[in-house]
Amino acid sequence: MNWSHFSGPAWSPWREIDRLQSEVERLFDRPRAAANDSYAPGYPPVNLWSGEDEVVLSAELPGVDADKIDISVVDDTVTVSGARSADEVPAGAVFRHRERGHGRFSRGFRLPFRIDASAVDARYANGVLEVTLRRAADDRPKKVPVLSA
Repeated sequence: MNWSHFSGPAWSPWREIDRLQSEVERLFDRPRAAANDSYAPGYPPVNLWSGEDEVVLSAELPGVDADKIDISVVDDTVTVSGARSADEVPAGAVFRHRERGHGRFSRGFRLPFRIDASAVDARYANGVLEVTLRRAADDRPKKVPVLSA
C-alpha cells in the first residue's frame, strides 16, 4: 500500500475503523458459523426479564420437538440448546428458497443473580419455550437488624 491511498479524497479513517471492526467480528463468528451455518448467531430469539426473585426467559423455537430442547443452569448462567431436524423433501426435489434453519443451536445468558436449579419451571407450547428461574435462597438480600446500645 502506498501513501497515496491515505491522502485521496475517498479515504476516511472512520470507514477504515468500521471495516476493521467488521473483519474482527467476522473472524470471531467464523467458528460458530462452522459449527452450524444454518442458524444466525442469535438463534433462538429470546426475551428475558427479571423481578426481584425470579427471571423469566421466553424463546421462540417453532418446529423443535420438546424432547430435543435442553436447559442447563449453573450458578447465574442459563443455557438453552437443542436441535431441529431439516425439512424432508421428496427425492429429486430442489429447494427454490430456504430460510428455516436446522441443526444444533445453543444460547447462554448470564443472569443478575444465582439460580436455584431445583426450582426451575419450563413450559413449551405453540413453539414458545418459557422458563421461570427462581433466585437461590442464599443469594437473596437479607435484612440485618440494627441493635441499639
